[in-house]
Parts: sequence; structure tokens; C-alpha cells
Amino acid sequence: MISIARHGTRLTGWFQRPNTPEPGTIALTHRRVYIVPTRMGWTFAVTLGILLLGSINYALSLGFALTFLLAGMGLAGMVHTARNIARIAINAGRTTPAFAGESAVFSLHLENFSDHDRAAVLVLHIASYSQQVLDLPAHGVAQAILQVPAGRRGWLPLGRVTIETRFPLGLFRAWSNIRPDVRCLIYPQPEFSPLPSATADAAAGAAPAQAPGSEDFSGLRAYQPSDSPRHVAWKAVARGTEMLTKQFSGDSAAELWLDWGQLPRILDSERKLSRLAGWVLAAEQLGARYGLRLPGIEIALGHGDEHCADCLRTLALYES
Repeated sequence: MISIARHGTRLTGWFQRPNTPEPGTIALTHRRVYIVPTRMGWTFAVTLGILLLGSINYALSLGFALTFLLAGMGLAGMVHTARNIARIAINAGRTTPAFAGESAVFSLHLENFSDHDRAAVLVLHIASYSQQVLDLPAHGVAQAILQVPAGRRGWLPLGRVTIETRFPLGLFRAWSNIRPDVRCLIYPQPEFSPLPSATADAAAGAAPAQAPGSEDFSGLRAYQPSDSPRHVAWKAVARGTEMLTKQFSGDSAAELWLDWGQLPRILDSERKLSRLAGWVLAAEQLGARYGLRLPGIEIALGHGDEHCADCLRTLALYES
């Protein structure tokens, strides 16, 4: 029994190859394409057997003709099913970072080098069952988009993907497993809370710098505890609305230090990283110049999309 179990595990692993990521272009050679009858195919085979036995029993010439005609169509369908995905080339596209709790988006480019179209090609992500059906024109390219749930921060590899087809008759299932060498960076799930106050920043050694501006009113935003009282829209508060802060296009950006040490000690490491991620997004939205401090890591003051991505990347890959 143990020997049978070992052989079964080995056989399953053989069908599920490859076990390591494959860099570059992945070509589906004929040796990588497997094919088995579907449930409809087995029913079709049983029906042919019954027709053959009836033709033999009653010596029906038309019965033999019908049986062998259907059998020939089935064999031709098997060849076309295997050919529908053989010699397809797959390349992994670039990924965009996502936040934990969202879905990471992976793109696969399927290229058809043959002179015939490839219809009803299924691209299936094994772990999440995310899938898409494509039609590849002759000498054309199609893109498959797979949305994979991102459970936690860090690097998320795509994992195993199945390329499958049952075209044209649905009697056979041809498939091939691939494991593209592509991964997506997952940021911590942001936890939004009020930004650190200006006094806390000054105590940490970063005094906010103010420069005169044109003081042109540009809009309102949600109130933050670090906002100056003279910028609060008191008329809106008097009307019973929530507290809002006036924004002026000439205001210079405040300087904030988002420090690990400012967070409550009762929070675990993941909660602290999530709150810092929320602070980074809030500071970026407010237009402030901000820096990030983690145990053993410091990112200087800055602003902009690249600076925000650098801070979030540091939080995503931080090892406490």
C-alpha cells in the first residue's frame, strides 16, 4: 500500500510539473501537452461500442459505416484539440503593486506562431481559480488578466497556471501547466488614523518649515488634528457639518516624520506597518513632505509618487 501511494504521488507530481518558476518565454511543446477524454468523450466512446456491437450482431453495413465515421470524427477532434494549444508561447507582463486584502493583477501574453486560429483557450490560475477564455488569431497575441487575492504583505508569486482547451468537439481535454517567474509586491493593508501632530514631529527633531505663499484658496479637505486653527472652515462648522480645513495653493508643504516609535506599544508589528502605510498615503494626499523611520531604517524627507512607492515598498518588505 505504501508503494502504491508513493507511485500515485509521483505520478501526480509528474502531471503537475513544473515545480520551479520558469523565466523568460515559455513554449508549449507537444511533449508538454497532455490530453484525456472528458465525461462527454467517455460517453461518446461507450456509444460507439454499443453501435459496433449492434452492427456486428445484426450485420448492419450502415451501422458499421456510421460507427467508423463517428470514430474517425472523434480521432480527428482529438488531434485538433491537442493542436489548439501546442506551440503557444507565453510571456509574463509587468505587475502593479497592490495592498493586502485586494487582488494582485497578473498579465500573461499568449502568442500564436501558427497559420491557424486558436479558439477557446482557457487560462486558469490553480490556487485562486481566476480564469479567462481567449481566442488567439493566426500570428497574433492575446492577453490574459488573472486577479489573484493578496492575503498578506510581501512578494506574491503567481504560482501554477493551466492552459487548457476542449475545442472543437468537447470530447477531449488538452492542457499544459506552466509556472511563470513573475511576482507582485503587496503593500501592507493601510489603516487610516490621524497623522502625527506637529509638536510630535518637532520633538523628534523635524521642525515644520513654513514659507510665505500666495494664500489662494484652492478647496476644502477633511480636518486633521495637526491642522492650524486659522485654516479651519468655521462657517461650515457653524452650519453643523463636519470639521473641514481650507487649502491654499500658496501654502508650503509641512514636514512630517512618520516614526515607528510614535505608535502605541500595544500594536503588533503588522498593525504598526498597516498604520504607517495609512500615514504615508495620507501625507502624500495632503501634499506634505514626509520621511519614514523604522527600527534600523530611515527614509529621508520627500514627496511624490516615487517617494511614496519607496516608503510603501520598505513597509512591505520590512523584517522586524
